[in-house]
Order: sequence, then C-alpha cells, then structure tokens
Amino acid sequence: MSFRGKNKNRRSDNINRLHFLMAVIFLIFGWVILRLMGLQVRDHDLYVAMASDQHNIYNELEPERGKIFIQDGQRFSSDSIYPAATNKDFALIYAKPNDVTDPQEEAEKLFDLLDRPRVEAEVDELLENDDYFKDMESEINTLDRKQKEDFKNVKRELEIKTKQENIVDNYKTKLSKKNDPYEPIAQKVDKDVLDKVMAAGLAGIDYIAEEGRYYPDNNIGAHIIGFVGFSGDDKRGQYGLEGFFDEELTGLPGSISTERSAGGEPIIINDRTYNKPKDGSDLILTINRSIQFEACSKLNEAAVKHGADGGSIIVMEPNTGAILAMCSWPDYDPNNYSKVDDINVYNNPAIFSEYEPGSIFKVITMAAGIDQGKVTPDTTYNDKGSIMVEGWPKPIKNSDFDTAGGHGIADMVEVLEKSLNTGAIFVLQKTGAKEFADYVENFGFGEKTGIEMETEGVGNISSLLRSTIRPVEAATASFGQGITVTPLQMITAYAAIANGGILMKPYLVGEIITPDGSVQVTQPREIRRVISERTSLLISGMMVKVVDGGHAIRAAVDGYYVAGKTGTAQVADKETGGYSPDITIHTFVGFAPVDDPKFVMLVKLDNPKDMAFAADSVTPIFSEVAEFILNYYQVPKER
Repeated sequence: MSFRGKNKNRRSDNINRLHFLMAVIFLIFGWVILRLMGLQVRDHDLYVAMASDQHNIYNELEPERGKIFIQDGQRFSSDSIYPAATNKDFALIYAKPNDVTDPQEEAEKLFDLLDRPRVEAEVDELLENDDYFKDMESEINTLDRKQKEDFKNVKRELEIKTKQENIVDNYKTKLSKKNDPYEPIAQKVDKDVLDKVMAAGLAGIDYIAEEGRYYPDNNIGAHIIGFVGFSGDDKRGQYGLEGFFDEELTGLPGSISTERSAGGEPIIINDRTYNKPKDGSDLILTINRSIQFEACSKLNEAAVKHGADGGSIIVMEPNTGAILAMCSWPDYDPNNYSKVDDINVYNNPAIFSEYEPGSIFKVITMAAGIDQGKVTPDTTYNDKGSIMVEGWPKPIKNSDFDTAGGHGIADMVEVLEKSLNTGAIFVLQKTGAKEFADYVENFGFGEKTGIEMETEGVGNISSLLRSTIRPVEAATASFGQGITVTPLQMITAYAAIANGGILMKPYLVGEIITPDGSVQVTQPREIRRVISERTSLLISGMMVKVVDGGHAIRAAVDGYYVAGKTGTAQVADKETGGYSPDITIHTFVGFAPVDDPKFVMLVKLDNPKDMAFAADSVTPIFSEVAEFILNYYQVPKER
C-alpha cells in the first residue's frame, strides 16, 4: 500500500475516534443536564426539606392541660375551689444496667426507697379486712391477747416479704440487662422521694424531669375525674371528665422555627416563626369537696363492712340538678391507673351500671297513679299477700308473705310503708299500663341523662314500650322488676318528686374557664314537668311516713322530716332465666328537709353478704351522710 493510502486510513481512524469522543462527551453532558434538572426540578422539594432540616430548627410547643377544680365551700363559687386534677413536675427514674455493679443490692435499696411505705400500707389495709383471718379463726381463738398480736405481726411480715420479693426480683431483672442502655424503674416520682434515691448514690441510677397529671385526692372522685393515659403513642384523657372534655382540656399545640448556624446553634437575629400554644380550659365542678369526702368514706367503709361486691352514692341538688357528690366502690387511684386488676373498674357504676331497681320504683308507680287521679293516699284495697296476674302461672307475692301473709285492708301510704308488691300492682291496674309506661318515660328512664361523662348507661324499659304491653310485664315493672335503670336515672327521677315535679338535667361542670379568661356558666336546665306540684307534695308526705314508721326508719335524722324509700332488688340469673336466690342489690333514695329539700341522695350496695334487706344495710349510710350535709349547710332543725 502506498504512503498516501496509509495516511488516508489513519485520518479516517482519527475522525472516528473524534466522533466517538464527541458522542461520549455529549452523552455525559446530557446526563449532567438531566441530573441537574432532576435536582433542581423533580427533587427540588426533597432537597429543600433536607437543607431545611439541617439549617432550620422546628419544635412543637405543648400547651398546658387545663385543670379540674371542685368546690371547697358551702356555696358554688370560683373563688373557693380545690384542684381535683392538676399538673405537676415529676421525675422518671431509670437505670443504665451497664453501670450497675450489684443488681441484687441495688434492687433491695430501690424497694426500700420507692416501695416499702406503699407496700406496708397495702398490707395493713389487707389485714384490717375481716375476711383475711376468717379461715384462721379457730386457730386464733385459742391464743391469748399477746399471742394474737404476735400472730398478726408474723402474718404482716410474711405478707410484706412476699410482696418485697416480687418487686425486688423485677428490679433485679431490669438492672441485670447488660448492653441495655436504658431501663425505666419508676414514673411520676415526687421530689422528696427522688432526693432520697439520688442521695443513696446508686450506681447506674439516674432520672429525667417530666410533667404529669396529678390528682391530689387520689381515689376520692376517681370515677368522676378519669385519668390521662396513653392511647397508642399519644397521651389523652380517658373516662370521666378527662375523657369527655379531652379536647377542651388539652388545648392546641404551638410551634417555633428558626435557622441554625454551622455549629448547630440557633441564629437568634434571623427571622423566626413563633406560634403560641393555646392552653386548655379549666373546669370548675359542682362537686363539694367536704360532702364528697364524707359520702365516699362512708360508702367505702360500709362496702367493706358488709362484704359488698360494689356500691355507689350520689348526692344531688334537686332544684338545679347539680351533683354535689358521686363515688363508687371499688375505686382506683388515677395517679396509678395502670395498677388495677380489672380495667372495668374505670367505668363509673353510678352512671354505667344498669340494674333492676326493686321497690324504690314503687314511688314512681304511686306518683303516676296519684297524678292521674286514679288513687289518693287514702285509697284502700284488700291485700291478700299475693295476686294472680295474666301471663304468669304463679301468684306474685309480697316480700313478707311467708311471715306476714296478707295485710287486709291497706291504704296507699301502707303500700309504701310496708313495700307491698300487690299494692303497686293495684295502682298500676288503676292507672293503666299505657299511662304508666308514659310516666316511666317522662321520668327519664330508658334514655341517657346527658351528664358530662363517658360510658353512661341507658337502662332498659323495652317491655313497656311495645304497642301492646303484656300484663305480667307491666305488673312486675310496677315494683321494679323486669326493667333496668342506672343509679343516676333513679336519683334524677326522685329529684323531680322532691322539687315539685320538674325533671332536671343532672350536671357536674358549673363553669368552663377558657385561656383568654372568658367564663362559660352552666345554667340549670328543666327537661319537662313530670307530675304536678300537688302530686309531688303528696308523694313526699307519704315517703316521710316510710322513714318515720316504715322499713326505712334507720334513715331518719334527728330533728328533720326525711322522705325516702328502700329497695331490696333480686338479681336475674342468666343461666336459669329466673332470679338468684342469694344475690340482692340494696338501694335507698331520700331527701331532706321535706318541705325545702337541700339534697336528694341515693345509696346502693351490690350484694352485701351480711344483710338481707336494704332497711338494714344502706339506710344507716344515708342517715350519717344526710346528718353531715344538714349540719354542713347549717339547716335549722324543724322537729
């Protein structure tokens, strides 16, 4: 090949290389252009956010949760209040197991500092329960006084030791977790306890400060207040007022955002955005602290004494519907709400539990008959002790039939005094089943009262709401069987009898104070007139006779005219379809003074073990609390 031909081929190769190089450069340039477009257009927001995260500071500002106050004086006033739910600085004590040198020794010291006082108090309360030593009575009775004291002291130490071992083992397990940088030990620790723990100089034990909800009166009023607990990862109010008013109490969070320097410090002089948090509203309740404490204490004492499965007490102003006291047993400590054996204890039995009311419902039946003009206090009938009713194969008997038989000619006052089932059926039949059912509805049964709390029950009066009411179902309803009510419904109905015949809406919150200082005042609300004022006066007078000389004589308060009615209700047995022979619910509802009632009160005990009738179990509770209230309000004696 000539030199010219070789030179031509070389020039062609160079051109090809140049084209290839230009193509590569073009492709790289094109890729860079596309990449820049992606960064600046498609992923613009992502990188702005990433840059913002590096250069900006954003913090959410938590609002302060609103407080809940109760009354601390004789009259409702926002100037005389006491915090039932507030906020407090606590400590969360935690362990760094890698730094713990002796898990067993530190676990024992933690028990002494954090748990011993509480455990000893729990054991002392346990030993005070009469049932604790019941199985050991024969053994104890053989001992002299000194030996009995020694025996009980030994039992006390054994109980404490058992609880101590369980708690210490739990602490030891946490303290022994090597390679675990964090183990929570105790939450919501008060400053005085924290100081003792930190002064002990325990290796690997430290704390962080945290704000938490605090309930100064512990168990008293727990069912009303509720608690603040975790729902998933968020804290929110649950049960009671904390749950019902969670949004109002929580408020609205705020925020703050500003830039940070290369060193990560906030740049104060730069623009920043600040949104102030809106604190929660405060609630001022109608609950009176003194009456609440007295009522709850007497209820708890009686429930333990009589071995009851549960109980409730409600005190209401009949003219307004304001609740002065409300509590139930067993209760719980909202400061330690997680330490319960059964979460059903969170429900408020005073508004949640539905039960057959028994003979306290005879007052409702009598009010319907008198208001309709079908009977008067002087109306009589022949009580034979039992009566046959269409739709039921057996005679319906009075509670005292086995001992008293029939009472002969009896008037309507005696029907309430002696609590005659046959008398209630007589009034029902005079009134008419449909008319009776209308009065039951008008008194508020079968519907919620609308009180400001979660988990309110509705009761069941469906047997009276049919187009055709069966005679036997109307008959049993007349003396409180075959229908269910809540304690709150029952006391609200009695309040209508006490106040002249007006059904009032019950309420707990007297005022809501918003963060800007404005006040929302709750006005008493009339639902409807249920009975005439005349009927109210007649029924009230008949109920005074029940307390003066009937079954409720132990409910009397010296120097006052007290109106009331007892009820010993049977409990339906779901397995047999009948009623349990051994289980009863005892209720008393009453008010005083009868001519100008300052309060109406319901006392209820579920299945007291040592008393057969409400006349012996709940009436003394009523009498003691009623006397306290009358003295507290300095109501002059009238007799």
